[in-house]
Amino acid sequence: MSKNSKSKVPGEPTGSGTSLLETATAAIQAFAPVNKIHQHLCAFHFYSHDMTRQVEAHHLCGHQNEEMRQCLIYDSPEANARLIGLEYIVSENLFMTLPDEEKRLWHSHDCGKRLGVDHEKERMNREYMKGPEHGIDPLANGGGKGLKTVLREVHLPNNQPPPSATRVFV
Repeated sequence: MSKNSKSKVPGEPTGSGTSLLETATAAIQAFAPVNKIHQHLCAFHFYSHDMTRQVEAHHLCGHQNEEMRQCLIYDSPEANARLIGLEYIVSENLFMTLPDEEKRLWHSHDCGKRLGVDHEKERMNREYMKGPEHGIDPLANGGGKGLKTVLREVHLPNNQPPPSATRVFV
C-alpha cells in the first residue's frame, strides 16, 4: 500500500495463480469501454445531504461524443484506488434538454472561493473555451436541496431470495 492510500482493502492478497490468470485472459479479452478512457480530472464532490463534507474524486473519463464524457470515479489516483461512483459530464446544451425532475440530480463543478481558486486568472487562461451561455441552471445542484441515500433492511416474501439472485456475495 502506498502512503497515499485511503484504506486497506480487506481480504487475502492476490495470489500468483490469480495474477497469471489475469495476465493470460487480458491477452485474449477486449476492454473496449475501458480503453476509451483518456482523461484524468480531479475534483471535490460534496456530500449531497451535508455540504460541509467533501471527498476527493478522481474522474477517469472517456468521450462518448463532443457533448458527453463518461467517467469512473475513484477515491485516489493510486493503483489500489476504490471505485466510488460514476458520472456523466455533459454540455450545457444537453443539460438543458433534461426533464426538470432530473436536473436536480446533476451538479455543476463550480467550486467558488472556498478552494482558493482565482476565477479571473482561470478565466483568462481559458478564454479560448466557451462557457455556459445561460449560467448555472437553478435546478442543477439539487435546486438547493440535498439527497441522502439510506440503506434499509427489507424482508423478502417467504424468506426466499428473488429467482434471479445468485448465492454469491458481491
